Amino acid sequence: MVVRTLRYEVNCSILFTELPLLARPEAAKAAGFDAVEFWWPFPVAVPSDADVDGFVRAIRDAGVQLVGLNFSAGDMPGGDRGLVSWPARTQEFRDNIDVTVGIGEQLGCRAFNALYGNRVDGASPEEQDALAVENLALAGRAASRVGGTVLVEPVSGAPRYPLRTAADAIGVIDRVAEETGVTDLGFLCDLYHLAVNGDDIDRVIETHGRRVAHVQIADAPGRNEPGTGELDLDRYLGRLAAAGYDGWVGLEYKPSGASADSFGWLQ
Repeated sequence: MVVRTLRYEVNCSILFTELPLLARPEAAKAAGFDAVEFWWPFPVAVPSDADVDGFVRAIRDAGVQLVGLNFSAGDMPGGDRGLVSWPARTQEFRDNIDVTVGIGEQLGCRAFNALYGNRVDGASPEEQDALAVENLALAGRAASRVGGTVLVEPVSGAPRYPLRTAADAIGVIDRVAEETGVTDLGFLCDLYHLAVNGDDIDRVIETHGRRVAHVQIADAPGRNEPGTGELDLDRYLGRLAAAGYDGWVGLEYKPSGASADSFGWLQ
């Protein structure tokens, strides 16, 4: 059974990768989806106006809504997981804030995922965490200008990434609010990452369900489409809906075959 009260959208940075990036929104629309999300879609933090215009046009021409966009996170294939707490690249992140929020303003996107960043040599965890508070507050203030929310996400598969559980992410959100007064941050509840990291998802939903600002799913193990692993995603999504979540559910999985053939579980 699929939870029908929730709306599903496609992460076009992990699905439809057999197509050029700007062709993916149209492919998502052809597959029956009305909304998409993306990781940062450019190789640099501050792309050219022409590149931004091309991305915006591809979304609009496809007739889909952009509902989630990551801030620049560095070289993701190379192992980077965000710039928020990375001292040597903090100006890069800050330069990226207005570009990201500006794209959101053009396309009506109000959810901006700020990957926290790995621990790095040459800076203590305390220094990195203090910097993250400053940068998340800056991002939150920028997002608030368009009615947006900055998302904070636990991540798996990155040994030096310090946010692994829901409590880790909530702790960061609360610290930013307490130290800066910025409250435009929300918890990104990725059920795959939480499961792989050993978090108790039922307890997470019971404790933090009302603080969830966005949801992403993939089955585990494998990070493929629902039904290929062992997670009871229907139950978790049902519990999130019962807790009051009525937003989008991002499909952030690696299809086990062609992307267009990986949506049978929704039928």
